[in-house]
Amino acid sequence: MVTAALPVPPEQDLVVFGASGDLARRKLLPALYNLEGSGLLPDRGSIVGLSLDPLDDSGFRDLARAAVAEFSRTGIDEGTWERFAPRLHFRQSSDDVLHHLEELLSAPQRVYYLAVPPSAFDPLLQQLRQASAQRRAGIIIEKPFGHDLPSARRLNRALHHVVPEERVFRIDHYLGKETVQNLLVFRFGNTLFQRIWNRDVVDHVQLTVAEDIGVDDRGRLYEETGAIRDVVQNHLFQLLALTCMGAPTSFEADALRDEKVKVLRAIRPIEPADVVRGQYTAGRAGGQPLRGYRQIPGVAHDSTTETYAALQVHVDTWEWAGVPFFLRTGKALVTRRTEIVLRFRDVPLHFFQGTDIARLDPNRLTVRIQPEEGISLSFNAKEPGPQVVEQSVRMDFAYGTSFRTQPAEAYERLLHDVMVGDHTLFIREDETEAAWAALDPVLQRLPPVHPYPAGSQGPEAAAAMVPPPGWHDLSHHAAPLPGSAAPG
Repeated sequence: MVTAALPVPPEQDLVVFGASGDLARRKLLPALYNLEGSGLLPDRGSIVGLSLDPLDDSGFRDLARAAVAEFSRTGIDEGTWERFAPRLHFRQSSDDVLHHLEELLSAPQRVYYLAVPPSAFDPLLQQLRQASAQRRAGIIIEKPFGHDLPSARRLNRALHHVVPEERVFRIDHYLGKETVQNLLVFRFGNTLFQRIWNRDVVDHVQLTVAEDIGVDDRGRLYEETGAIRDVVQNHLFQLLALTCMGAPTSFEADALRDEKVKVLRAIRPIEPADVVRGQYTAGRAGGQPLRGYRQIPGVAHDSTTETYAALQVHVDTWEWAGVPFFLRTGKALVTRRTEIVLRFRDVPLHFFQGTDIARLDPNRLTVRIQPEEGISLSFNAKEPGPQVVEQSVRMDFAYGTSFRTQPAEAYERLLHDVMVGDHTLFIREDETEAAWAALDPVLQRLPPVHPYPAGSQGPEAAAAMVPPPGWHDLSHHAAPLPGSAAPG
């Protein structure tokens, strides 16, 4: 939960491009409202929305109230809303709109949030180049940061023509999730786990970002990205970096980001043979029937854009050389789940000769990032009775039951960090370029896409990628991937 112990940001204005879009409605406006309720918005400062929609201040406030009522974790409190609503203003976007905002932007600092498709970044940055010179400004930019290494470098240069790197906030909302932040404390605050977190004990690691929803009405936008650019290059690579990074010298922003960059630069260039791409067909997922990806408006009838990607990745560092990392992400899968699973090496079985134990389930450590935040450790124990029979059991830590509190939404933490100038949970320029460099061989020669039905665990071609017992099953209610073991 966001608490009053956090500092109140200095006076500043926030300008949101794309303020009537899906991201603003579902995440940004509810997060800003919740910060108001926690006393963590600046004492003075406007929130100005810009988009192509013909709204005025009143219409924007109506949109924001509906968004808060539907998506805020707290719901509407009338006292909070009465303080929040006067901050909200709206102007319809145009080529010269920034020159007409001065009567609304009176705080000594301002932040521009580019909540728009990547194709809109360049023209907006050209507008901002002149406007930002008038006052100290920061820029928040959403992923994907470019679509390959050359475009990422061009985008970074364009950003630096407007503001220096220390005022760029590349936002990946996964880094704002409480469980992701807790991963650092779990790893470096516990001697027990710190000592087994390496190639000596770990057989392989699986990282999953699975969604049970489809692309919906965002077909045209998704055709520009696909799963590799949309999730692998940022979400999954950030989780990989946090999983593999060495202990930083301090909890300062650059000390943490230096260690992440070392991991990303150590990723062995990923070849097409190490990647399986998929695209969902009609089926049922998330409790709803879904049409196939190619039937969505804005998607080509012969589209080869992937909605699923699985990769085998190697991190060539002293701690992790030889340990395969299996990454997967997909739309319209059997469930919504984000997790990190460390599967440990098998033990020798000679001690159990003459018993009924023919094999032992490997120990697993699972970090659940969403939807049920927590950490679990599975190990083997003897079932009660005269026979020596093994049973895999689990110790579990869950945020909801252990702390009896509801963590703040990721965007609340990240927006507050922007306003106080804390870069710890944001992605640095060299991180983005190192991640794209690892993916460049794949992007140059994309492998074919394999169909998979909506509501499944992905294409069958991905099953052979992980050694037995295979991928960690996404749902105990779903059939395992072909060639993999039943849930355990």
